[in-house]
Amino acid sequence: MMLITGGARSGKSRFAEQIAEKRGGDVLYIATSAVTDTEMAERIRFHQQQRPAHWHTFESHRDLGDVVRLKQTEFPTIVIECITTLITNLLFDMAGETEPEAMDFTAIEEHILAQITELADAAQHCETEVIIVTNEVGMGIVPDNLLSRRFRDIAGRVNQQLAAAADDVYLVVSGIPVPVKTSA
Repeated sequence: MMLITGGARSGKSRFAEQIAEKRGGDVLYIATSAVTDTEMAERIRFHQQQRPAHWHTFESHRDLGDVVRLKQTEFPTIVIECITTLITNLLFDMAGETEPEAMDFTAIEEHILAQITELADAAQHCETEVIIVTNEVGMGIVPDNLLSRRFRDIAGRVNQQLAAAADDVYLVVSGIPVPVKTSA
């Protein structure tokens, strides 16, 4: 399992896709984004156009451990893009329209971490290479609102969990992958 992290527009997705392409064969690309507005629809379309036509796309943000287990024999490489989007979607699946002050962040985080534990376990024990992309959101200023602070905290703990489980971890900075943890 490989984890690729970095800031927004750092080149982490491109790096993940280059690794997958070099491995050869069919690639399963698990996209965790959901169309929520026209700007997100445009971003999704842009990413779809950048991927090779022979790649297979599966769109979901739930139960990805099960997806990895089911698809591992069909694809030599699975790319999951992106964990922070998955976290956002799972958070709002549970919270719905609840105001941040009324959200049960403990229960939300427990649910998200359970999903991540299942994903990490599946990725560690499968026959294929799993490349996971996430955003590093903890390197900036402390957000000014409760929801953003809680999201940042959850994302940080999720990233720590995935990095601990990964064989290889890269931080991508300005398009340059920097090895953080390597199995070689």
